[in-house]
Amino acid sequence: MMIKATDIRRGMVITMEGINFVVVDFAHHTPGNLRAMVQTKLRNMNSGALIEKRLRSVDTIEVPYVETKEFEYLYSAADEHVFMDTETFDQISFNNDILGTAMDYLLPNSKVSVMYVAEKPVSIDVPATIDLTVTDTPPELKGATATNQYKEATLETGVKVQVPPFIQVGEKIKIDTRTGEYVSRVK
Repeated sequence: MMIKATDIRRGMVITMEGINFVVVDFAHHTPGNLRAMVQTKLRNMNSGALIEKRLRSVDTIEVPYVETKEFEYLYSAADEHVFMDTETFDQISFNNDILGTAMDYLLPNSKVSVMYVAEKPVSIDVPATIDLTVTDTPPELKGATATNQYKEATLETGVKVQVPPFIQVGEKIKIDTRTGEYVSRVK
């Protein structure tokens, strides 16, 4: 299957010059009056090496057949993170290089999608939003009415995000895992 370079997303598997790569990061750029481009950071699935590649927005990229299976995050030991297939109970582990920022949002028993290419696990995909509890944040400032003032909050996974001033310790909030930004309170 072929897609346009502008349709590339983090965690996606693409094929270039016969080699499969996992998209670690990407950014769309439109510099002034020049043509739009996509700056990507790719992990070679054979060697594990990271490369940066600039693609024109009109380029077409090959996407191999990717099989997706549901896994459950079990635990971490050093920089290895263990996941279990929810159907077969087989366990696999990934290191931080493959997972990127995904571990910032995962608690034990969280469900994720593991992507396979040619029966080899290559990447995980966390849900687009996830609910986490605030474990530390400064108290609300009484009389602070500016709506664009945010404060830092630490979540139960240890990740820090910017939240509105009315969010307090112990509240559950929804976080966008693609951007790391606060979305809303969870009732």
